Amino acid sequence: MSKYFILVSLIGVFIIGGISMAFAKDVLKSNDWDKTFKKDENVNIKKVTFKNRYGIELVGDLYTPKDIKKDKKYPAIAISGPFGAVKEQASGLYAQTLAKRGFVTLAFDPSYTGESSGEPRSVASADINTEDFSAAVDYLSNLNFVDANKIGILGICGFGGFALNAAAMDTRIKAVVASTMYDMTRVSAKGYFDSLDADGRYKLKESLNEQRTLDFKNGTFAKAPGLPDKLKGDEPQFVKDYFGYYKTPRGFHKRSINSNGNWNLTSTLSLINMPILAYSDEIKSAALLVHGEKAHSRYFSEDAFKKLKGDNKELFIVEGANHVDLYDNMEKIPFDKIESFFKTYLK
Repeated sequence: MSKYFILVSLIGVFIIGGISMAFAKDVLKSNDWDKTFKKDENVNIKKVTFKNRYGIELVGDLYTPKDIKKDKKYPAIAISGPFGAVKEQASGLYAQTLAKRGFVTLAFDPSYTGESSGEPRSVASADINTEDFSAAVDYLSNLNFVDANKIGILGICGFGGFALNAAAMDTRIKAVVASTMYDMTRVSAKGYFDSLDADGRYKLKESLNEQRTLDFKNGTFAKAPGLPDKLKGDEPQFVKDYFGYYKTPRGFHKRSINSNGNWNLTSTLSLINMPILAYSDEIKSAALLVHGEKAHSRYFSEDAFKKLKGDNKELFIVEGANHVDLYDNMEKIPFDKIESFFKTYLK
Protein backbone atom coordinates (compact mmCIF):
# COMPACT_ATOMS: atom_id res chain seq x y z
CA MET A 1 0.00 0.00 0.00
CA SER A 2 1.54 3.32 -1.09
CA LYS A 3 1.87 6.34 1.14
CA TYR A 4 -0.58 8.12 -1.14
CA PHE A 5 -3.20 5.45 -0.60
CA ILE A 6 -2.59 5.84 3.12
CA LEU A 7 -3.03 9.59 2.69
CA VAL A 8 -6.48 9.25 1.17
CA SER A 9 -7.36 6.82 3.94
CA LEU A 10 -6.40 9.49 6.46
CA ILE A 11 -8.52 11.98 4.56
CA GLY A 12 -11.31 9.44 4.94
CA VAL A 13 -10.74 9.32 8.69
CA PHE A 14 -10.39 13.02 9.33
CA ILE A 15 -12.85 14.42 6.82
CA ILE A 16 -15.29 11.87 5.60
CA GLY A 17 -15.93 9.47 8.46
CA GLY A 18 -18.23 6.49 8.11
CA ILE A 19 -21.58 5.78 6.29
CA SER A 20 -25.25 5.49 6.96
CA MET A 21 -26.80 2.09 6.95
CA ALA A 22 -29.30 0.78 4.40
CA PHE A 23 -32.15 3.02 3.29
CA ALA A 24 -34.91 2.62 5.84
CA LYS A 25 -38.33 3.26 4.29
CA ASP A 26 -40.12 2.01 7.37
CA VAL A 27 -38.83 4.98 9.38
CA LEU A 28 -41.25 7.15 7.41
CA LYS A 29 -44.06 5.48 9.31
CA SER A 30 -42.58 6.12 12.72
CA ASN A 31 -43.74 8.93 14.99
CA ASP A 32 -41.00 8.30 17.53
CA TRP A 33 -38.62 11.15 18.28
CA ASP A 34 -35.33 9.96 16.82
CA LYS A 35 -33.28 13.16 16.95
CA THR A 36 -30.10 13.86 18.90
CA PHE A 37 -31.58 17.07 20.30
CA LYS A 38 -34.59 17.79 22.50
CA LYS A 39 -37.95 18.30 20.86
CA ASP A 40 -39.38 21.81 21.04
CA GLU A 41 -43.13 21.74 21.56
CA ASN A 42 -43.44 25.16 19.90
CA VAL A 43 -42.55 23.62 16.53
CA ASN A 44 -44.42 21.18 14.28
CA ILE A 45 -42.49 18.54 12.35
CA LYS A 46 -43.57 16.42 9.41
CA LYS A 47 -41.65 13.79 7.40
CA VAL A 48 -41.64 14.62 3.68
CA THR A 49 -40.16 13.22 0.46
CA PHE A 50 -39.23 14.86 -2.83
CA LYS A 51 -37.04 14.01 -5.83
CA ASN A 52 -34.01 15.75 -7.25
CA ARG A 53 -33.54 16.09 -11.00
CA TYR A 54 -31.63 12.80 -11.10
CA GLY A 55 -34.71 10.99 -9.83
CA ILE A 56 -33.25 10.31 -6.39
CA GLU A 57 -35.85 10.48 -3.64
CA LEU A 58 -34.76 12.69 -0.76
CA VAL A 59 -36.27 12.46 2.70
CA GLY A 60 -36.56 15.49 4.92
CA ASP A 61 -38.15 16.81 8.07
CA LEU A 62 -40.31 19.87 7.51
CA TYR A 63 -40.37 22.15 10.56
CA THR A 64 -43.00 24.87 10.94
CA PRO A 65 -43.91 27.29 13.73
CA LYS A 66 -46.60 25.92 16.03
CA ASP A 67 -48.89 28.84 15.26
CA ILE A 68 -48.40 28.71 11.49
CA LYS A 69 -51.28 30.10 9.44
CA LYS A 70 -51.72 28.11 6.25
CA ASP A 71 -53.27 31.12 4.46
CA LYS A 72 -50.07 33.13 4.99
CA LYS A 73 -46.83 33.00 3.01
CA TYR A 74 -43.66 32.39 5.06
CA PRO A 75 -39.95 32.65 4.27
CA ALA A 76 -38.31 29.23 4.09
CA ILE A 77 -34.84 27.73 4.55
CA ALA A 78 -33.45 24.40 3.29
CA ILE A 79 -30.75 22.95 5.56
CA SER A 80 -28.28 20.09 5.26
CA GLY A 81 -24.98 18.87 6.68
CA PRO A 82 -22.57 18.30 8.20
CA PHE A 83 -20.80 16.12 5.65
CA GLY A 84 -21.50 12.60 6.84
CA ALA A 85 -24.36 13.54 9.16
CA VAL A 86 -28.12 13.05 8.93
CA LYS A 87 -31.09 15.33 9.43
CA GLU A 88 -31.63 13.99 12.93
CA GLN A 89 -28.39 15.66 14.01
CA ALA A 90 -27.12 19.24 13.51
CA SER A 91 -29.25 20.19 10.50
CA GLY A 92 -32.40 19.24 12.39
CA LEU A 93 -31.32 21.31 15.38
CA TYR A 94 -30.78 24.33 13.13
CA ALA A 95 -34.11 23.70 11.42
CA GLN A 96 -36.08 23.41 14.64
CA THR A 97 -34.46 26.49 16.14
CA LEU A 98 -35.11 28.65 13.07
CA ALA A 99 -38.69 27.35 12.75
CA LYS A 100 -39.32 28.49 16.32
CA ARG A 101 -38.14 31.91 15.15
CA GLY A 102 -40.74 32.12 12.40
CA PHE A 103 -39.32 30.33 9.34
CA VAL A 104 -40.51 27.26 7.49
CA THR A 105 -37.45 25.01 7.48
CA LEU A 106 -36.53 21.75 5.78
CA ALA A 107 -33.70 19.57 7.11
CA PHE A 108 -32.95 16.83 4.59
CA ASP A 109 -30.68 13.83 4.08
CA PRO A 110 -28.47 14.15 0.99
CA SER A 111 -28.57 11.60 -1.82
CA TYR A 112 -27.18 8.15 -1.02
CA THR A 113 -27.25 8.71 2.73
CA GLY A 114 -29.58 8.54 5.71
CA GLU A 115 -33.20 7.88 4.76
CA SER A 116 -32.75 9.30 1.27
CA SER A 117 -32.45 6.89 -1.64
CA GLY A 118 -29.73 6.37 -4.22
CA GLU A 119 -27.60 3.35 -5.06
CA PRO A 120 -24.90 2.46 -4.35
CA ARG A 121 -25.00 3.71 -0.79
CA SER A 122 -22.26 5.80 0.77
CA VAL A 123 -21.45 7.92 -2.27
CA ALA A 124 -20.58 11.64 -2.19
CA SER A 125 -20.78 13.84 -5.29
CA ALA A 126 -19.99 17.53 -5.67
CA ASP A 127 -22.61 17.77 -8.41
CA ILE A 128 -25.41 15.72 -6.89
CA ASN A 129 -25.00 17.11 -3.37
CA THR A 130 -25.24 20.62 -4.81
CA GLU A 131 -28.32 19.58 -6.75
CA ASP A 132 -29.87 18.29 -3.52
CA PHE A 133 -30.14 21.89 -2.28
CA SER A 134 -31.89 22.98 -5.48
CA ALA A 135 -34.27 20.03 -5.17
CA ALA A 136 -35.12 21.21 -1.67
CA VAL A 137 -35.81 24.66 -3.12
CA ASP A 138 -38.09 23.00 -5.72
CA TYR A 139 -40.07 21.42 -2.90
CA LEU A 140 -40.31 24.51 -0.72
CA SER A 141 -41.26 26.72 -3.67
CA ASN A 142 -44.37 24.64 -4.24
CA LEU A 143 -45.75 24.73 -0.69
CA ASN A 144 -48.79 26.97 -0.56
CA PHE A 145 -47.68 28.54 2.73
CA VAL A 146 -44.16 29.40 1.50
CA ASP A 147 -43.25 32.56 -0.38
CA ALA A 148 -41.25 31.25 -3.34
CA ASN A 149 -39.44 34.59 -3.55
CA LYS A 150 -38.18 34.28 0.02
CA ILE A 151 -36.18 31.06 0.10
CA GLY A 152 -32.72 30.64 1.58
CA ILE A 153 -30.40 27.72 2.27
CA LEU A 154 -28.05 26.84 5.10
CA GLY A 155 -25.21 24.36 4.83
CA ILE A 156 -23.16 23.02 7.72
CA CYS A 157 -19.55 21.79 7.43
CA GLY A 158 -19.04 20.22 3.97
CA PHE A 159 -22.55 21.21 3.00
CA GLY A 160 -21.59 24.81 3.64
CA GLY A 161 -19.40 24.53 0.57
CA PHE A 162 -22.13 22.82 -1.43
CA ALA A 163 -24.56 25.53 -0.30
CA LEU A 164 -22.30 28.26 -1.69
CA ASN A 165 -22.03 26.27 -4.92
CA ALA A 166 -25.82 26.01 -5.09
CA ALA A 167 -26.17 29.76 -4.49
CA ALA A 168 -23.79 30.39 -7.40
CA MET A 169 -26.01 28.29 -9.68
CA ASP A 170 -29.58 28.69 -8.41
CA THR A 171 -30.87 32.26 -8.68
CA ARG A 172 -33.99 31.35 -6.69
CA ILE A 173 -31.83 31.23 -3.55
CA LYS A 174 -32.06 34.70 -2.04
CA ALA A 175 -29.76 34.15 0.95
CA VAL A 176 -27.20 31.52 1.94
CA VAL A 177 -25.52 30.71 5.25
CA ALA A 178 -22.45 28.48 5.45
CA SER A 179 -21.74 27.41 9.02
CA THR A 180 -18.33 25.96 10.01
CA MET A 181 -17.72 25.43 6.29
CA TYR A 182 -15.52 22.84 4.60
CA ASP A 183 -14.65 23.01 0.91
CA MET A 184 -14.69 19.24 0.39
CA THR A 185 -13.29 19.48 -3.12
CA ARG A 186 -10.31 21.55 -2.03
CA VAL A 187 -9.39 19.39 0.93
CA SER A 188 -9.85 16.19 -1.08
CA ALA A 189 -7.63 17.45 -3.89
CA LYS A 190 -5.01 19.27 -1.85
CA GLY A 191 -5.17 17.93 1.69
CA TYR A 192 -5.35 20.11 4.78
CA PHE A 193 -3.80 23.54 4.30
CA ASP A 194 -3.08 22.62 0.65
CA SER A 195 -0.23 20.32 1.66
CA LEU A 196 -0.65 17.89 -1.26
CA ASP A 197 1.12 18.88 -4.51
CA ALA A 198 0.31 17.81 -8.08
CA ASP A 199 2.62 14.78 -8.00
CA GLY A 200 1.12 13.58 -4.77
CA ARG A 201 -2.38 14.13 -6.10
CA TYR A 202 -1.58 12.10 -9.23
CA LYS A 203 -0.35 9.20 -7.15
CA LEU A 204 -3.41 9.48 -4.96
CA LYS A 205 -5.60 9.22 -8.05
CA GLU A 206 -3.59 6.23 -9.24
CA SER A 207 -4.36 4.43 -5.98
CA LEU A 208 -8.03 5.31 -6.13
CA ASN A 209 -8.41 4.21 -9.72
CA GLU A 210 -6.70 0.92 -8.94
CA GLN A 211 -9.33 0.55 -6.25
CA ARG A 212 -12.07 1.17 -8.82
CA THR A 213 -10.80 -1.78 -10.84
CA LEU A 214 -10.85 -3.99 -7.76
CA ASP A 215 -14.31 -2.75 -6.77
CA PHE A 216 -15.69 -3.73 -10.16
CA LYS A 217 -13.98 -7.11 -10.01
CA ASN A 218 -15.28 -7.79 -6.51
CA GLY A 219 -18.77 -6.42 -7.15
CA THR A 220 -18.58 -4.24 -4.06
CA PHE A 221 -17.08 -0.97 -2.85
CA ALA A 222 -14.08 -0.59 -0.59
CA LYS A 223 -14.77 1.66 2.37
CA ALA A 224 -12.82 4.63 3.61
CA PRO A 225 -11.81 4.40 7.27
CA GLY A 226 -14.26 6.01 9.66
CA LEU A 227 -13.83 7.50 13.09
CA PRO A 228 -12.41 4.99 15.57
CA ASP A 229 -14.72 3.31 18.07
CA LYS A 230 -12.29 4.28 20.80
CA LEU A 231 -9.67 7.02 21.04
CA LYS A 232 -6.06 6.14 21.74
CA GLY A 233 -5.27 9.65 22.95
CA ASP A 234 -2.73 10.71 20.33
CA GLU A 235 -5.22 11.74 17.67
CA PRO A 236 -5.32 15.35 16.38
CA GLN A 237 -7.60 17.55 18.47
CA PHE A 238 -10.13 17.97 15.69
CA VAL A 239 -10.51 14.17 15.44
CA LYS A 240 -11.18 14.11 19.19
CA ASP A 241 -13.76 16.85 18.63
CA TYR A 242 -15.49 14.84 15.90
CA PHE A 243 -15.43 11.75 18.10
CA GLY A 244 -16.96 13.72 20.96
CA TYR A 245 -19.94 14.53 18.77
CA TYR A 246 -20.50 11.57 16.47
CA LYS A 247 -19.42 8.65 18.65
CA THR A 248 -20.97 9.61 21.99
CA PRO A 249 -24.58 10.06 23.13
CA ARG A 250 -24.17 13.77 22.44
CA GLY A 251 -24.57 13.31 18.68
CA PHE A 252 -24.52 9.61 17.77
CA HIS A 253 -27.15 8.48 15.30
CA LYS A 254 -27.31 5.00 13.79
CA ARG A 255 -27.90 6.33 10.25
CA SER A 256 -25.16 8.94 10.42
CA ILE A 257 -22.16 8.29 8.21
CA ASN A 258 -19.74 9.64 10.77
CA SER A 259 -21.35 7.76 13.65
CA ASN A 260 -21.80 4.33 12.16
CA GLY A 261 -19.98 2.91 9.13
CA ASN A 262 -17.95 4.15 6.18
CA TRP A 263 -18.08 6.14 2.94
CA ASN A 264 -17.09 4.49 -0.31
CA LEU A 265 -13.39 5.17 -0.70
CA THR A 266 -13.60 6.10 -4.38
CA SER A 267 -16.05 8.94 -3.68
CA THR A 268 -12.93 11.04 -3.25
CA LEU A 269 -12.28 10.93 -7.01
CA SER A 270 -15.32 13.05 -7.78
CA LEU A 271 -14.43 15.56 -5.10
CA ILE A 272 -10.84 15.84 -6.31
CA ASN A 273 -11.84 16.70 -9.86
CA MET A 274 -14.71 19.20 -9.40
CA PRO A 275 -13.82 22.40 -7.52
CA ILE A 276 -17.14 23.69 -6.20
CA LEU A 277 -16.31 27.36 -5.60
CA ALA A 278 -15.18 28.21 -9.15
CA TYR A 279 -18.07 30.63 -9.68
CA SER A 280 -18.70 31.76 -6.12
CA ASP A 281 -17.60 35.28 -7.06
CA GLU A 282 -20.78 35.47 -9.16
CA ILE A 283 -23.13 34.96 -6.19
CA LYS A 284 -25.41 38.00 -6.16
CA SER A 285 -27.63 36.88 -3.29
CA ALA A 286 -26.71 37.59 0.31
CA ALA A 287 -24.18 35.30 1.97
CA LEU A 288 -23.17 34.83 5.61
CA LEU A 289 -20.18 32.66 6.50
CA VAL A 290 -20.02 31.64 10.17
CA HIS A 291 -16.96 29.97 11.65
CA GLY A 292 -15.39 29.26 15.00
CA GLU A 293 -12.35 31.22 16.07
CA LYS A 294 -10.51 28.06 17.12
CA ALA A 295 -11.74 25.75 14.34
CA HIS A 296 -9.08 23.87 12.39
CA SER A 297 -11.25 24.52 9.33
CA ARG A 298 -11.51 28.29 9.74
CA TYR A 299 -9.36 28.97 6.67
CA PHE A 300 -12.02 27.51 4.37
CA SER A 301 -14.49 30.26 5.29
CA GLU A 302 -11.86 32.98 5.33
CA ASP A 303 -10.63 32.07 1.85
CA ALA A 304 -14.14 31.60 0.47
CA PHE A 305 -15.17 34.99 1.82
CA LYS A 306 -12.27 36.70 0.05
CA LYS A 307 -13.71 35.61 -3.28
CA LEU A 308 -17.25 36.82 -2.63
CA LYS A 309 -18.29 40.18 -4.07
CA GLY A 310 -20.87 42.73 -3.02
CA ASP A 311 -21.87 44.51 0.16
CA ASN A 312 -24.37 41.80 1.15
CA LYS A 313 -21.64 39.31 2.13
CA GLU A 314 -20.33 38.82 5.68
CA LEU A 315 -17.83 36.65 7.57
CA PHE A 316 -18.78 36.15 11.23
CA ILE A 317 -16.20 34.58 13.54
CA VAL A 318 -17.52 33.05 16.77
CA GLU A 319 -15.17 33.76 19.66
CA GLY A 320 -13.73 30.67 21.33
CA ALA A 321 -15.64 28.16 19.17
CA ASN A 322 -14.10 25.11 17.51
CA HIS A 323 -15.44 23.36 14.41
CA VAL A 324 -17.85 21.01 16.17
CA ASP A 325 -19.18 23.67 18.57
CA LEU A 326 -21.22 24.99 15.66
CA TYR A 327 -22.95 21.63 15.27
CA ASP A 328 -24.93 21.73 18.50
CA ASN A 329 -23.53 24.13 21.11
CA MET A 330 -26.45 26.48 21.68
CA GLU A 331 -24.18 28.90 23.52
CA LYS A 332 -21.88 29.15 20.51
CA ILE A 333 -24.12 28.92 17.44
CA PRO A 334 -25.05 32.56 16.71
CA PHE A 335 -28.74 32.00 16.04
CA ASP A 336 -29.59 35.65 16.69
CA LYS A 337 -27.15 36.61 13.94
CA ILE A 338 -28.46 33.95 11.56
CA GLU A 339 -32.09 34.90 12.25
CA SER A 340 -31.33 38.59 11.66
CA PHE A 341 -29.53 37.77 8.41
CA PHE A 342 -32.39 35.73 6.99
CA LYS A 343 -35.03 38.25 8.11
CA THR A 344 -33.05 41.00 6.42
CA TYR A 345 -32.67 39.24 3.07
CA LEU A 346 -35.79 37.06 2.93
CA LYS A 347 -38.24 39.94 2.92
